[in-house]
Formats: sequence, C-alpha cells, structure tokens
Amino acid sequence: MRRAERGGIFMRLISLIMLLAFLAALYVVRHPLMRFAGEFWVLDEPAEHADVIVILSDDNYSGDRATHAADLYRSGVAPQVVASGRLLRPYAGIAEIMEHDLESRGVPATSIVKFAHRAANTRDEAEALSGLVASRGWKRVVIVTSNYHARRARFIFGRVFRPGVTVRVSAALDTEFDPSHWWESRLGRKLFFGELLGFAVAWWELQGRASAEGSLLWLPVATNSRL
Repeated sequence: MRRAERGGIFMRLISLIMLLAFLAALYVVRHPLMRFAGEFWVLDEPAEHADVIVILSDDNYSGDRATHAADLYRSGVAPQVVASGRLLRPYAGIAEIMEHDLESRGVPATSIVKFAHRAANTRDEAEALSGLVASRGWKRVVIVTSNYHARRARFIFGRVFRPGVTVRVSAALDTEFDPSHWWESRLGRKLFFGELLGFAVAWWELQGRASAEGSLLWLPVATNSRL
C-alpha cells in the first residue's frame, strides 16, 4: 500500500473518531442543552405599575394565564384587566370564559374589560389590541401569556403597538409546558416546536419594523406589590 493511501486512510479514521467523540459529547449534554432551549422562550419582565393588564387569548385548561393575571391585579399592578379572547360563535367566545376565570379568582367584574376578536394568531391579536389600547389612552401595558409564548409575544407586541405605549410581558407558569423537561411529553414537544416556527414567521414578517417603545423608559410607581 502506498504511503499516500495509508495517510488518507489514517486521516479518515481520525475524522471518524472525532465525529464519534463529538456525537458522544452531544449525547451526554443533551439534557442541559434542551433545558437551555426550553428556558430561552421564557421571558418574565418586572411588572411595575401599569394602566392595564392584558391576558392573551387561548388560555390552557387550568386557566393559568387568568390565575397569574389575577395575582398581578391583587398585587396592585394595574386597576383593570382585559380578557382578550377569540370569538367561537357570533354571540360567545373565549373572552367570556376568561371573564369567569378572573371573577372566580377575585377580580371584580367592574375591573374586567372583555375584548372579543377574530384574530387567528398572535400578530392579529396584537393589531386588534393596539386599537383598543389607543382608544382607551393606555400608555403602560402588562401582557400576560404562557411561559413558552412570552418571548414571541414580547417581540410581536413591541413592534405592533404604537409609539408611546410601553409593553412588559409577564409569563404565567403553564401546567402544560415545563421548560426543564419539555421534550419528555408529546404536548411539550408540540408547544416548543410550535413556538420555534411561530417566532421564525413573526421575525420574517416584522423584521423591518422597529420597536414601538423607542427610547421610552418604564417609569416605576411605588406600590405595595411584591412580585
């Protein structure tokens, strides 16, 4: 066998060994990497005093978003809560369910604003809510959504809401998505990859639109809340 051929075989063997070593290392650290990937979606910004708390549509079966919003309301974060929900029929929709959830968790009916819409996705919902926020003159808005949906919601609302409106996203713990073990359940995998696709679409659609907040600062107002 020629020396050049032996050298070629040796280099291929070394490359194969390095590839196998890399795959073995990747297998060993797969769980920390997947935990990091799951926790990347979770964004929980400080919820200072605001004009309104907005719960995004399609809460889970346990009503985790409504529970979190009610906690924020009782802590004095904002005097009103918007129950934003898709219409399921011309006469009823998710907003009514969310209203019931909020009342059962201690939010008085007089502090709840039902907002029905026909949005098919988060961007459509943000566009619809932008009109409501402008009509009410709200300037500081806390968006409540599920933990896995928080980062995409922050990206979308920051670009869809009009200049002069400051947005904070407060993530609700979700019984259907555990960032540390999302890959262990079919629903967890579905939610994770759904967010991955959804964020890619949102970035593609809104990449040219600057954040509406610009240089505005979130000016904290003293409250008795401990969040």
